[in-house]
Parts: sequence; structure tokens; C-alpha cells
Amino acid sequence: MDVKNVFLHGDLHEEVYMEQPLGYVKQTHPNLVCRLKKVLYGLKQAPRAWLDKIGQYLVTSGFQTSNADFSLYVKKTNRGTIVIVIYVDDLIITRDSDVNISDLKKLLKQKFEMRDLGKLHYFLSIEVI
Repeated sequence: MDVKNVFLHGDLHEEVYMEQPLGYVKQTHPNLVCRLKKVLYGLKQAPRAWLDKIGQYLVTSGFQTSNADFSLYVKKTNRGTIVIVIYVDDLIITRDSDVNISDLKKLLKQKFEMRDLGKLHYFLSIEVI
């Protein structure tokens, strides 16, 4: 799954200021700065803010964070195990059986605008500890 405008989803947890953008400089106060309310692409806090946002959503959806990798989320159900790996703006979703993951994709699309990059049918033989 590919998340669109991934870095615009994050929330800032600290105060960040920037110069007025060119073309939008207030002529009466050219030395004023802008306080950001949301993360912008290119901001050094953007990747962490995105990971926090998607991570909170996955945990509230029943996934557990891996102790081995902060971008790995696992959900065990009576129908099998689902694993999500987050890589920048992509989500790699796999499972240990032929459990249909379309419900998970619908759930993710309700919260974040994303597109399905393909329907690969690889099954992992995994043991989640």
C-alpha cells in the first residue's frame, strides 16, 4: 500500500517556526515568522510524526508493536497472523495463511488516503514470539 502525502498526516509535538514563504510575505511585517500547526514535507520531524500517527492507529486497531523493529506491527487472530511493515510512505502487508486482508485495507483507507500497489500472493512462514 502506498500512502499519499504521507508527511502531511503527522502532528507536531513541539513548536516549529519558519520564515514566511516567498510570494506570501506580509509586506507590512516582512520579518514575521510562521508557526507550523502541522508537519510539512522536508521537516526533519516529519518521518517520526508519521510513524507515530500510523503506529497509534495500528495499535488501536489491535496490532502490537514489535520489540525488535519499531516499524513492524503484528496482529494475531483466530484466522491467522497479519504483519505490517512501514517503510517511509509504503506499507507492506503479509500474513501467514490465506486470510483475506481486504478488510484491513478498507480500515486503513478510511483513515489515510492510499492506493493498493498490487496483489502479490506470497505467504510467509513465520513464528511470532
